[in-house]
Amino acid sequence: MTDRFDPAAADPRWQKRWEEAKSFSADSASPKPKTYVLEMFPYPSGRIHMGHVRNYTMGDVLARYRRMQGFEVLHPMGWDAFGMPAENAAMEKGVHPGGWTRANIATMRAQLKRLGFALDWDRELATCEPDYYGHEQALFLDLMGAGLVTRKESEVNWDPVDMTVLANEQVIDGKGWRSGAPVERRKLSQWFLKITDFADDLLEGLESLDQWPDKVRLMQENWIGKSRGLQFCFRFVGTPPGGACDVEVFTTRPDTIFGASFVALSPGHPIAEALAAQDPKVAEFIAKCAAGGTSEADIETAEKLGFDTGLEVVHPFDPEWRLPVWIANFVLMEYGAGALYGVPAHDARDFEFAVKYDLPIRRVVAAPTQDGFTPVTEAETEHGVAVNSRFLDGLSTAEAMTAVIRRAEEAGWGKGTTQYRLRDWGVSRQRYWGTPIPVIHCDKCGPVGVPRDQLPVVLPEDVTFDVPGNPLDRHPTWNKANCPKCGGAARRETDTLDTFVDSSWYFLRFASQPADKPFDRREAEQWLPVAQYIGGVEHAILHLLYARFWTRALEHMGKVGFAEPFKGLFTQGMVTHETYKSQDGRWLSPDEVEAGEGGSLLERATHSSVQRGRVEKMSKSKKNTIDPEPIVDRYGADAVRWFMLSDSPPERDLEWSESGIEGAARFTQRVWRLVQSVSGASGASGEDEELDRKVHRAVAAAGAAIEGLQFNKAVAALYELTNAIERAKPSASRDGAIRTLVLLAAPMAPHLAEEAWVALGEQGMIADADWPKHDPSLLIDETVTLAVQVNGKLRDTIPAARGLPREEAEALALASPKVQAQLGGKAPRKVIVVPDRLVNIVA
Repeated sequence: MTDRFDPAAADPRWQKRWEEAKSFSADSASPKPKTYVLEMFPYPSGRIHMGHVRNYTMGDVLARYRRMQGFEVLHPMGWDAFGMPAENAAMEKGVHPGGWTRANIATMRAQLKRLGFALDWDRELATCEPDYYGHEQALFLDLMGAGLVTRKESEVNWDPVDMTVLANEQVIDGKGWRSGAPVERRKLSQWFLKITDFADDLLEGLESLDQWPDKVRLMQENWIGKSRGLQFCFRFVGTPPGGACDVEVFTTRPDTIFGASFVALSPGHPIAEALAAQDPKVAEFIAKCAAGGTSEADIETAEKLGFDTGLEVVHPFDPEWRLPVWIANFVLMEYGAGALYGVPAHDARDFEFAVKYDLPIRRVVAAPTQDGFTPVTEAETEHGVAVNSRFLDGLSTAEAMTAVIRRAEEAGWGKGTTQYRLRDWGVSRQRYWGTPIPVIHCDKCGPVGVPRDQLPVVLPEDVTFDVPGNPLDRHPTWNKANCPKCGGAARRETDTLDTFVDSSWYFLRFASQPADKPFDRREAEQWLPVAQYIGGVEHAILHLLYARFWTRALEHMGKVGFAEPFKGLFTQGMVTHETYKSQDGRWLSPDEVEAGEGGSLLERATHSSVQRGRVEKMSKSKKNTIDPEPIVDRYGADAVRWFMLSDSPPERDLEWSESGIEGAARFTQRVWRLVQSVSGASGASGEDEELDRKVHRAVAAAGAAIEGLQFNKAVAALYELTNAIERAKPSASRDGAIRTLVLLAAPMAPHLAEEAWVALGEQGMIADADWPKHDPSLLIDETVTLAVQVNGKLRDTIPAARGLPREEAEALALASPKVQAQLGGKAPRKVIVVPDRLVNIVA
């Protein structure tokens, strides 16, 4: 046995052994209890980063631990492989998106394998392959058949450079997240999945997710945004009472109706468009509004712009009260009916708009200590008491809301209703590198689903990216098809699916991969729902909400028998690093920086001073990334894994440090030295009872910590056991403790553990070994420490046998020299004993 553990030799040797033995291939036919551990699969950008390493190490430890507990574990890996980055690379580098993506997958697969993750590579999938997205197309057709797919015109964020629709979350400060181009509003015919049909189910289902972080459940609850309010109509001046509904609005605050100053229409509202057709000034204003994103964040921060149409509507409670009608850039067609009434005193956007255009600001809600005449200097959105509101005056906000809804319903001009912030999911994307939507457009028959025997609809390979826009639109043959219904000439749909569709069901395909259908229900239900899902909190809303919807839709269609895809969810913290800037303001990578005198930093190339910045999430833009590969080359996979687990609670950010990884490498050598020191001593296992007790405590503590995803506590338990073994004298107990230490380290440092297992003379691989058992009776201390107080002040601490009778505990405390000094020879007036904890002497 060598003096030092050599990861450069051990790591590839054991990775090859695991692969040859198919150690981590999940068997659906196994009689063992099944569990499913899954980390969010990566986008194949080209190289793994430290965030990947941390995420997958956590899942790997749990998967290996549960395997040692006797579970059949499904722990797969795949690639979220469609999306704009590949098309951007195609345009910038003159390569095909498919070739770029598959080369990146090959690189990243090799990098992940070097870290020794216990992954079932037999189930590997990539969403860009026809054998995956063909099944996705079949599921899309199923959704169409179930009435969960619709096509409608919608106002969207349009990136004029990438020439595609962007989700609201992809619009940053009014610009496309990749191109940086100012985003425009456009109306396009889009395909939508009817997630709103499941709004209540998705909301109620959150209550069952007790193994999810509270913050994620709250974020989803707010995103769904269920609210009770009033839906009603304004009549244009001159429209007879009881006549047509001219402007429909919805409000969650009907109690503020007497504070209305104006009615605002979305630039996309039919009335606004009709006015634009007659008035160039209106058309010009609407065009100006189009040069802005549609996300709520953009609207909140953008300058509020309005156009007075000259039209007026009648207040529903007063036929003599006129409200001007404006077109405003902060009103979206997707919310309510594309119109609202403005209450400047009690809404921040309305206040900003009213100040700009000198519209009335009327207080109609007051705090109990205010009167109705206190000037309004900023929007006051809190609930209170109605003022300046006629028959509502003096009512609480809740009472006033109820009163307005009741009167509206009695008079027939409005009704109480429930609405949701959630909108149907627009899945159309005007790009090549995505799943083709399996629809054919016929002038005679309309949109028709592609026959199932023609699936998959495969992307053409002969495309070019020298012209902006979707190559599928200009392909000479691919977009031509015959109508499946009438047989006439037709057009293939050239929009592709949002990549969030790809990740909304991949966990099902991992569990079951038949060739003739997306998954087999019986096999999938052996594994699902996923027992533990691990990933970043940045996916709290979109991916996780969409996956929940998709699973519910499949349950609705009878394809699965469960509604929630992920039983447990853990959101890990980020890996961070200091940032550095050169004298001329360039971001510098850690490799470009070296230490100077007195703690200063220097640019390695120029020796000029470097400005040390904040510790931030590792990102390519700020160059504060650490490439895992050279670190693995230098220290080995287990040291990297150990550092990722040891330095911080897993839900918090982890700051990368050279000293931290060096400390992790030193620990692997400490364990190796202990393995070398095994004496082969004979004798009873109880030779060192205290060490035996510490071993059993370590087994219990490490197991509970791993099961609870508190990996840093598991590491701490192993450090404590290692310290105890190093202090112990040679004995059979010590030898047994070293064997147990190696077993406990196996999920976290598997290559070291395998090497040590062989050195200890054990048979087989430690990957197939059982997790050690602990004796609960040995978790209880035989001795306790009694705190001894005199007149309430601590004067001594005394070791005592657990369960010591009160009289003996009292005598032990009184015999303490420190207590005797306090008593000064006098007898105590009273002695209070709290068993196994405290003796308080009243002098």
